[in-house]
Amino acid sequence: MTTHIASAPTVQIGSLPPLAPLGLGTWAWGDKLFWSYGRDYHQSDLEQTYRVSLKAGVALCDTAEVYGLGKSERLLGAFAQQQPGAVIASKFFPYPWRASRRQLLLALKGSLRRLGVKQLDLYQLHWPFPPRSLETWADALAEARERGLIREVGISNCNERQMARVQQQLARRGLRLASNQVEYSLLRRPAEGLLQACRDSGVVLIAYSPLAQGLLSGKYGVDKPLPGVRGRLHNRKLKQLSYLLQLLREVAERHGKTPAQVSLNWLIAKEALPIPGAKNANQAEQNAGALGWLLSPDEALTLDEQARLTGVVS
Repeated sequence: MTTHIASAPTVQIGSLPPLAPLGLGTWAWGDKLFWSYGRDYHQSDLEQTYRVSLKAGVALCDTAEVYGLGKSERLLGAFAQQQPGAVIASKFFPYPWRASRRQLLLALKGSLRRLGVKQLDLYQLHWPFPPRSLETWADALAEARERGLIREVGISNCNERQMARVQQQLARRGLRLASNQVEYSLLRRPAEGLLQACRDSGVVLIAYSPLAQGLLSGKYGVDKPLPGVRGRLHNRKLKQLSYLLQLLREVAERHGKTPAQVSLNWLIAKEALPIPGAKNANQAEQNAGALGWLLSPDEALTLDEQARLTGVVS
């Protein structure tokens, strides 16, 4: 089968420069509990991950103040100072004791310090948690932008109704929402209604956990279960996924790609911007192989339908 070559599509997040439709997620950077940082991979591995990603044209690097308790931001900041060129996104976590808009600005300044920058390209509300309202945090994000501390405003884990509330509040300040980051993959699909709302309003949907924490990577199966905490959460699903994983391998072989690259390309074909994690240079290079081509519409539909038949899709 001939690979469908795409005409180098790009994604526009607000006023940021056009980006490749793929980013780099840094949840695992510095995280010892879930991802075993310091045991299976180290700072030198992550530095190479960053460099390989930039070289491949993957500029968007997504982090958060809670990733590795700030370690992810510090690592990313150190790498970006050595080799500029990254478009950096981070997130504010609305802990229940953060009761005022001022708390967001203080948290933002902490992120700026750890990253070693004066302005963030994209700053996102991590979760729409109470007790403070979405409108409160939207106003705080607007103030951060008006002060020049951030270039664009984003949210994360918000549904359509919640996104609309943020958009309305930002509009009162003359601003537009740039992005909404949610979990989205072949196996995790609540975002599909949200995706259309994002398209209609010019909001970029950023897809985290696009490989379903490794289930869609092609590396695991009934005979090779996921390790650690991820295994305890997901290994029971592997038998149900056997046919889908085989289909991913078959599609990948036709295109000269890997199952992970096919899974990421499925999201790109949906006009989402996936941000797979990477802990070493090889993973970064493999992720970048999702760029520069597109699945045929029939292939994308077949994968879509087969995923739903597994009984694992949520």
